Amino acid sequence: MLTPLTLLVPPASPPSLFSFNRFSHFPFSTSISATTTSASDLLRVVSRRLVLATKTQSITTMASQEEECKGNLKAQLAKLFEVSLKVTVPNEADVDPLIAACTGKFGDYQCNNAMGLWSKIKGKGTQFRGPPAVGEAIKNNLPTSEMIDSCSVAGPGFVNVVLSKNWMAKSIQKMLVEGIDTWAPQPPVKTAVVDFSSPNIAKEMHVGHLRSTIIGDTLARMLEFSKVKVLRRNHVGDWGTQFGMLIEFLFEKFPNFEDATETAIGDLQAFYKASKQRFDSDPAFKERAQQAVVRLQGGEEKYRRAWAQICEISRTEFHKVYQRLGVHLEEKGESFYNPYIPGVIEGLTKQGLVEESQGARVIFIEGINIPLIVVKSDGGFNYASTDLAALWYRLNEEKAEWIMYVTDVGQQQHFDMVFKAAKRAGWLPQGDNYPKASHVGFGLVLGEDGKRFRTRNTEVVRLVDLLDEAKNRSKAALIERGKGEEWTEEEIESTADAVGYGAVKYADLKNNRLTNYTFNFDQMLNDKGNTAVYLLYAHARICSIIRRSGKDVEELKNKGTLVLEHKDERDLGLHLLQFAEVVEEACTNLLPNVVCDYLYNLSEIFSKFYSNAECKVIGSGKETSRLLLCEATAVVMRKCFNLLGITPIYKI
Repeated sequence: MLTPLTLLVPPASPPSLFSFNRFSHFPFSTSISATTTSASDLLRVVSRRLVLATKTQSITTMASQEEECKGNLKAQLAKLFEVSLKVTVPNEADVDPLIAACTGKFGDYQCNNAMGLWSKIKGKGTQFRGPPAVGEAIKNNLPTSEMIDSCSVAGPGFVNVVLSKNWMAKSIQKMLVEGIDTWAPQPPVKTAVVDFSSPNIAKEMHVGHLRSTIIGDTLARMLEFSKVKVLRRNHVGDWGTQFGMLIEFLFEKFPNFEDATETAIGDLQAFYKASKQRFDSDPAFKERAQQAVVRLQGGEEKYRRAWAQICEISRTEFHKVYQRLGVHLEEKGESFYNPYIPGVIEGLTKQGLVEESQGARVIFIEGINIPLIVVKSDGGFNYASTDLAALWYRLNEEKAEWIMYVTDVGQQQHFDMVFKAAKRAGWLPQGDNYPKASHVGFGLVLGEDGKRFRTRNTEVVRLVDLLDEAKNRSKAALIERGKGEEWTEEEIESTADAVGYGAVKYADLKNNRLTNYTFNFDQMLNDKGNTAVYLLYAHARICSIIRRSGKDVEELKNKGTLVLEHKDERDLGLHLLQFAEVVEEACTNLLPNVVCDYLYNLSEIFSKFYSNAECKVIGSGKETSRLLLCEATAVVMRKCFNLLGITPIYKI
């Protein structure tokens, strides 16, 4: 349930202008040493809900409860151990099962509650004589379940669980029949906003926007897979004092400005630089530009049309990038929230949050030695004004329960102050409850010299050029492999798109977003190692195996039977079944690299299975089962690609 929010009535009067915008600082020039608030532990919230759900459970109801979290092995085991813990220590309330995947050879999963429980119950007249005895009791009190083959206790009470290979096989085959969406996480939110990309109007999108766009799209995809309604927001910089300069320069260059097309204006970055140079060097032009701001602010039609013209030309350029990346956003830029700013500031003032300081109006934040300026000393609004208005709108109008801002780590303090101001106002609850807002920070993109990624003439790299080069290199590699003679032009183009753009995305996403990474075409387009190229080719090989069998895999799903007899089959099956908890972990911590790690490991485990002579697929006595295992691997790989925004390929 949402915490009640302070409702404000937006003003009818025209908005004032302000000069700050979302990407006033790019990740290249920002120190990575800034700390970033991590997203709350969603998995812990889910687990706590599971613990509190039902106080008494019979063995006969366990099957239906496991259905509630089907696909997530940790959650299903937590259900079972929850029952055991209630029986083992009935006087200890709300004991959360501590379930983790095993790293040793004693089991698949492990319950690690014994030591913690012993520290609580020793000296209370307990029957137990140490953690191992507690572990034994937890093991013995587990309800019967077909998912568990055996349990053992090791060391100081660790309860090791070996999953039933028959249950594992049935679970994988059930996913093949019912679809991988049945393995989707179930976060405790219905609506989320992901604010990402956010380029500035009249400026080219460059590699500085790459991380925000790619990371934000992946977070949105993971939440959408989890059946969350995601509002993908492009908070473009489409308002501010710089538009007076741009409009006046447009009038000067194109007296009939409405005839000015993208082709006529040419390079937007050059247009912006030329107007800025004129603004700085020509006092008369500067005065006209300042008057243009006032006229635009006042809603004068001619200036509004010129502003809209500049914005539309920029959108055309942005679309070229988004089309290549396969990214979809809904634009709600700074100008959209402007009408709400006065009402939001007025409401905060009535609550006693806004104070006068050196001619400006500010909100003081406990623990931070600088205030959050919400109205500048000249009466204008700024970056904080807009973000507060946007946050208010997203909570009150869009009813979002989780709002994510994907920007560079340098903006961490700003968003921390905005969120704390919102908590002071009662918009957001204290602590880590919903609704909540999270800053999703990311590090720098570096060149091979260890400095921010630029062209040789020190300009930042245009994103569209970078993506085109990735595709062209990918296409050249296909031609070199002789595909130009084997494939149609359409097949070459689509594969070059998938591999080239996928390589750029994966090279970014496989890194923890908080770290810097070096942009290197040769590494990201390598077909060996942890790259998109290697993974896409691995998927294509699996599809080739299934095609060469000549079998109808859809028929096999319903009529065949999957078994996991060989160790390599079982290892692959276990990794497949861990997909759901991996995606949940990635959503919880807002870390796409967790999915990348899983995908690469899946490919390696499959390779080990397929290269084992004892696990021959085509022509073996277990062909049907192993074809189903191949298909399950391909299905999970495709979903991983989908979450990462990468298009799979089916032949090489």
